[in-house]
Amino acid sequence: MTSEREADLIVVGGGPAGVMTGLLFARAGVSTKVVEKHADFFRDFRGDTVHPSTMEILDQLGLLGKFLQRPHNRVNKAQLRIEGRDWTIGDLSHLSTPAPFIAMMPQWDFLDFLRDEAERFPAFDLVMDEAVIGFVEEGGRVTGVRYASGREERAGRLVIAADGRASLVRRLGMLPMETLGAPIDVLWFKLPKTDDGGDALRGSVNPGRIVVLIDRDDYWQAAFVIGKGEEAAVRAKGLGWLRGEVEGAFPDLRFEGAFLERDEDVKLLSVAVDRLRQWSRPGLLAIGDAAHAMSPIGGIGINLAIQDAVAAANILAAPMAAGENVDPLLHQVQQRRLLPTRIIQAGQVAAQDRIIGPVLSGGTVRAPRLVRLLDRFPLLRRIPGRIIGLGIRREQVRSPAA
Repeated sequence: MTSEREADLIVVGGGPAGVMTGLLFARAGVSTKVVEKHADFFRDFRGDTVHPSTMEILDQLGLLGKFLQRPHNRVNKAQLRIEGRDWTIGDLSHLSTPAPFIAMMPQWDFLDFLRDEAERFPAFDLVMDEAVIGFVEEGGRVTGVRYASGREERAGRLVIAADGRASLVRRLGMLPMETLGAPIDVLWFKLPKTDDGGDALRGSVNPGRIVVLIDRDDYWQAAFVIGKGEEAAVRAKGLGWLRGEVEGAFPDLRFEGAFLERDEDVKLLSVAVDRLRQWSRPGLLAIGDAAHAMSPIGGIGINLAIQDAVAAANILAAPMAAGENVDPLLHQVQQRRLLPTRIIQAGQVAAQDRIIGPVLSGGTVRAPRLVRLLDRFPLLRRIPGRIIGLGIRREQVRSPAA
């Protein structure tokens, strides 16, 4: 749906955080326009994990049943292969939540679902294939956006940046940022799958090598962890070497058929862990990866971003619908979401520095005591399952329905 009317809210970025933001604010009666630079949602190797915390939000909106009707896989435990044996380290199946599992669904399908539901609200507009290249400012306040075509558009009350780790807010230096560091990158690729995969995320850890497999029904989505900046060196070894590394990591699995035949079959995810020191300024708020870039560890980036969107709507939607100035309220979104962001990023940095880094350097690999305890006592596995599945300080939908 598109229109020429001025929107009270312009959301830059049509990813999960952006479209969920549009849905929640339009549901509250706030005229909202979501602007996405691509012509469609079809993007390969984007985050495809929908965690229980996100499905709680869908349930609160009355959408969970419809969401689960869409094709997806379910993962309810995590395993690591260390020293040649599999250790079960996490269990989500006992969570007290409407969907105690991770739903694996292509992100474009998830976005199609959110868009279809958002378009039920007359206040929602989605504009595709329109790149925002700048912000319009008047008197020190952000009042709108500037498109690549040169056209400017005014936002009646607020602009929300939900355009990811390459956010315009970051590139223009509009808000101060703190870098926490990431010593790793990830190579993503697909592998043929011949068994049913089970219901677990699989990881293999050996000296100098970490490989993770995610069951995508008819194929494996594989993550091959490398040191920061080592992409060229790995590619120079050739695809045959990479195939051998994967097969060596999972000798019990059969990867039948042709795979990893072209360099373009392998995509790079450049890992970053950072956050804005300040998420807002008059007329502008950043959420999701635009406010805090996360490591892929735990696959929780999408779900954290959606929690941001819910918090923003809880705090801002009702006042905006009532015609109030929300600039004095913007800092409350950061106050609400900063603690979970800090805790999760601290855990990711610790895992990178203390576990992943030493493994990639070729050090001796042994199952840590914690891994052994989690594997031995099923009750303990519920703790990491809860952290991964529900996160820290999860949000409840409190924004109004117009």
